[in-house]
Amino acid sequence: MKRMIKALGDVFVPILPAIVASGLMMGLVEALGKAIPSFAGSDWYGILDLMANTAFIFLPVLIAVSATRVFGGNIFLGAVIGMIMIHPSLINAWSVGSMDAADIPVWRLLGFPIRQVGYQGHVIPVVIAVWLMCRIEKWLHKHVPEMIDLFVTPFCTVLITAFLTLGIIGPVFSMAETYVLDFAGWIITVGHGIDAMIMGALYPLTVVCGIHHMYNVIEAGMLSAADGQNIWMPIASAANFAQGAACLAVGLKARKLKTKSVAIPSSLSAALGITEPAIFGVNLRFTKPLICGMAGGAAGALLGSLFHIGATSYGVTGIPGFLITLDYTVQYAIVLIVSFVVAFGLTWFLWKEEAEEENGGMEKEAAAKEESAKEAAGALTAESGEKIVFAPVKGNVIQREEIPDGTFASGVLGDGVGIEPVESEVVAPFDGEISSVADTFHAIGITGPGGMEVLIHVGVDTVNMKGDGFELFVSEGDKVKAGQKLISFDMEKIKAAGYSTTTAVLLTNSDDYTEVQVIKYGKTGKMEKLLTVEA
Repeated sequence: MKRMIKALGDVFVPILPAIVASGLMMGLVEALGKAIPSFAGSDWYGILDLMANTAFIFLPVLIAVSATRVFGGNIFLGAVIGMIMIHPSLINAWSVGSMDAADIPVWRLLGFPIRQVGYQGHVIPVVIAVWLMCRIEKWLHKHVPEMIDLFVTPFCTVLITAFLTLGIIGPVFSMAETYVLDFAGWIITVGHGIDAMIMGALYPLTVVCGIHHMYNVIEAGMLSAADGQNIWMPIASAANFAQGAACLAVGLKARKLKTKSVAIPSSLSAALGITEPAIFGVNLRFTKPLICGMAGGAAGALLGSLFHIGATSYGVTGIPGFLITLDYTVQYAIVLIVSFVVAFGLTWFLWKEEAEEENGGMEKEAAAKEESAKEAAGALTAESGEKIVFAPVKGNVIQREEIPDGTFASGVLGDGVGIEPVESEVVAPFDGEISSVADTFHAIGITGPGGMEVLIHVGVDTVNMKGDGFELFVSEGDKVKAGQKLISFDMEKIKAAGYSTTTAVLLTNSDDYTEVQVIKYGKTGKMEKLLTVEA
């Protein structure tokens, strides 16, 4: 479970700026549209609404690209899978809930019915589909002859993944949506506030699964009833506002600037009704804030039910929700305040920035991990036939093609990856011998087991710095052990000079080997497995 949550966090963090910006704009545009009816019909509203919705309309594509980087596949194939899942030929997932099952078109292939329904707003199905795609792609790269690999592997990868996604993953999640909708439809008949309290707590979990959009069916049914009161809206509003409060508590309490920079704007987005940034970017990653937010949502939803608050529309929650609960302004304010206080208070007192999230704990854990990696490196390079290149620097692993240098990206100097460093120390990626050292100390070559020749080049065009900001700890011809310090560099000085710090790790004689495989993209620690090399 922890690995799955971490993977979701790794997928969402890179795309947070896009969805936070989109979420804030959506909340503001919707609020203005409700407050000023004439604005809602204007051209200004139309173009602003288009800009605001874009990131969420194409969210599966953003998720697919980010997930492909995390799972180690071709990001362009990942983008194709994401686009297939929201293709215009498929019925929009946001509207399918209001349709009769008999009206949903179906493909029948090999006797199996496949509903023609898209994945707008979904998260988990997209991540699963991309994970599956990456597994298929890696297997094909390994078994398809190199002569035909360029066209066979992408073709088969997309074809197989698309069929499995539409034919298996889709029906499974469709079934899950039906069960959740039936449960929600039943639970709201219980009454006495119990129904609202339960759904106020569980609502964020349906956001995590990307199936919360189906509640529009329930809300539309309520509005078409005799009293025309949407009593579901206060439940969703309490749940969303509470998640924003928990996220804000994290942002104010956290010491790490990165956590603050994500949490505070995400909490504002949640206050305006868009909770994905807060849930995926912060609360789910730390778990306790999510649970505290669920408690706050339950408390607020209970009050909303006891106050018999009803909205006159749907699709708006949080602060903009005041515009559709004008007959219950005071009661609605109390619901939001209670949701906020409970979620914020619980998070403030129960959540702690654990040692592994702070420098001290992380350093101890990293040191222990690095030490065991050094031992493993020695064993692998000395005793087994498998050749491993360990990460020489801590950071974010990107595809070779993404290195901002045409020579490295083209592969002319060999296959490998780029690492966007977060630490300023380069270590030996295996036991070996220093075969070359740049006069300006920014690059080093090391020869290892079986003749592997690896180039570690710190930054792009950093040769122009003429050694300023670099320190070398070895000389050409030195024997080195895996994990031994080779170079230190000043990241701020490199950036100030206008150069990228992206570090290329390339197997310069990759043509001598049958396969160079990247173990994973995304975050890596120093001395974690980076590449496998097969003779």
